[in-house]
Amino acid sequence: MSRQIKLIWDFRGSAAAKTAEHHEIHLKEYIAIEKLPITITGFELKNDMHAIAYIVVNDEQMIPLRDALKPHRGELYIP
Repeated sequence: MSRQIKLIWDFRGSAAAKTAEHHEIHLKEYIAIEKLPITITGFELKNDMHAIAYIVVNDEQMIPLRDALKPHRGELYIP
């Protein structure tokens, strides 16, 4: 089994939660348009001024999707 990488977009400020939630919608649209075999996306509220949106990809998908989608950071995904 290959490693899974969580590509993360950070949003800060009073509208961070809504922005992260909306960004996840665009990630799901991209997955559908490109017909990618990706099933894990989401958004998380870290605190009232910081939220993230994320997509979990396989190691092989990471570089092309990183270059196309420009996440702010990435980390190993541990379910």
